[in-house]
Amino acid sequence: MKYILKTEDRYAFLAEWYDPTAALLRRYQLFYYPKDGSVEMFDVKNQRIFLRRTKYNDLRQEDLFVGNRVNVFSRHLSLIEYGDQYTANKLGSKKERTLAMIKPDGVTKIGDIFELINTANLIVTKAKMIKLTWSQAADFYMEHQSKPFFNNLVQFMSSGPVVAMELMGDEAISIWRRLLGPTDSAVARREAQESVRAQFGTDGIKNVAHGSDSVAAAARELEFFFPSTMGHGPSNTAIFTDCTCCIIKPHAISEGLTGKILNSISAAGFEISALQMFNMERANAEEFYEVYKGVVTEYPSIVTELCSGPCMALEIRGTDTPKTFREFCGPANPEIARHLRPTTLRALYGKDKVQNAVHCTDLPEDGVLEVQYFFKILDG
Repeated sequence: MKYILKTEDRYAFLAEWYDPTAALLRRYQLFYYPKDGSVEMFDVKNQRIFLRRTKYNDLRQEDLFVGNRVNVFSRHLSLIEYGDQYTANKLGSKKERTLAMIKPDGVTKIGDIFELINTANLIVTKAKMIKLTWSQAADFYMEHQSKPFFNNLVQFMSSGPVVAMELMGDEAISIWRRLLGPTDSAVARREAQESVRAQFGTDGIKNVAHGSDSVAAAARELEFFFPSTMGHGPSNTAIFTDCTCCIIKPHAISEGLTGKILNSISAAGFEISALQMFNMERANAEEFYEVYKGVVTEYPSIVTELCSGPCMALEIRGTDTPKTFREFCGPANPEIARHLRPTTLRALYGKDKVQNAVHCTDLPEDGVLEVQYFFKILDG
């Protein structure tokens, strides 16, 4: 009688971790067991087990793709390669990146669009609000140069801010295009009522958003906005006056709350004048939160949270913004916020004092400085 030994599913990745103490880049094999959500790490250089197999609830299978950064017991690991062919076949074969660009007429609907992206199981891995110049818009749409609508399109695309995003997911290119619906918004309303263009579009040019139509186009268009080489890409839209800083924290982004938070901010009458996603290094997070060191007992934990995954920085403008926006965020402790001010951001979306959905500028005089830290220094 033959016994067939069923081997347990196990995904393997090559991961890098920057060790700030030794100023070294360390390499590990990271193993993930989907059956019980446990992880194991093997030190490549020293050829020994670094972390024995341990259950770890904060890592999800959908976070496991090459190019992502994951947090394992406060270590921020960059997944740089699939560790074996099995993992590449199981997790990598359908993964695609695509450019999603929210056009000037769609920027006020950005929260709703984030919600739709989240519902479609796509992950926003990069995002930046940009104001295209006429020549940048013409460069981007160069393939349409001979078309009669070219000038109108370029004029429209350079008329106000746009938001460029990199979307990641299984068959992301076709899923995002299906989500957008037909190019002409009127046709979309007839043929795909649930689509983005049917809901928010006007016509064939003012049609809310753009999506890459092929793998080659996605690579080219993502490179235009998010250059992989030394280039910088188009500039952010920060104004640096009458403003305050808001950061949507990594836990809120991974929980799919970005769209809801953006909608709440807009509904309260605040203007989002700049927006960008960042992957913070620990040294940057420590520098940004330095004012809380030795003052707030949670300082080490809030630093760890800020660099545990992508965060989204916003420049918020309005009347007396630092004060009014801070009130809108609510008390730092979401439990207290839910009792005293149940409609505030932290009451609605926060979990505890560390994972409290958003950071906002505390002191009015620091509003511009905090915005500058993200939109001038980190994006410099």
